[in-house]
Amino acid sequence: MQIYWTKIDKIIEETAEVKTYLLECPEGFTWEEGSFIHLALEGFNAGEKPNKSLVRHMSICTLPKENSIGITTRIREQCSEYKAILRNLEVGSKVAVFKTRCNVPLKRENKNIYLLSSGVGLATFRPLVLDYLEHPENVPHIHSLNIDSSKDFLFPDIFKTAADKNFTSEFVDNRKDYYEKVEELAMDKEGLFYIVGSDEFLMQNIELLREHGIQPQQILLDKNEKQLPNFLPVDLSV
Repeated sequence: MQIYWTKIDKIIEETAEVKTYLLECPEGFTWEEGSFIHLALEGFNAGEKPNKSLVRHMSICTLPKENSIGITTRIREQCSEYKAILRNLEVGSKVAVFKTRCNVPLKRENKNIYLLSSGVGLATFRPLVLDYLEHPENVPHIHSLNIDSSKDFLFPDIFKTAADKNFTSEFVDNRKDYYEKVEELAMDKEGLFYIVGSDEFLMQNIELLREHGIQPQQILLDKNEKQLPNFLPVDLSV
């Protein structure tokens, strides 16, 4: 396993609780839209065994052509040791990245794509939308639906409806409106449904989609192969 040590190049205060960290891109490091990395803080490998409390699985919210590894995360006042350390890092601080993988690539199968997310989970979809807007081939339409009660919706410059580009973006601030909208979207029996959020959020969305006839193979989660059976039938989760 190759560990890339890099530096924080810029910190963006997205909202009162959400920050985006832009990391310098190490030479030879690359990824595709929908990828995640393991982001480790200094000291994680100082002992005989790695300190897993200093490592987190994070979605990359940028594309390689942006020349930086973007990580967007929510840091509340009461948070974990990892988030507390991350909150106090500054531009120039060192971090490590490794184990890049993509669970939710943009599928170009001539099917409509629905991006369902909660809060900061929207960051996972940012690179998919950017890639689609520049290269819409074999994707008829993308519809993003995000629920965030804070009303501080992320990336408004990107997540805005563009009818001429067959892209729809919706934000709601309550669960009732959100799930009513999901039911409407589920009327597309051929669509592909990407879901990002807490495990509870995933299960609620999957249950609703399945009730409306959406098949497991139409549902994409940011989970690895070992985790998928916890959410979708084993024989149909790939």
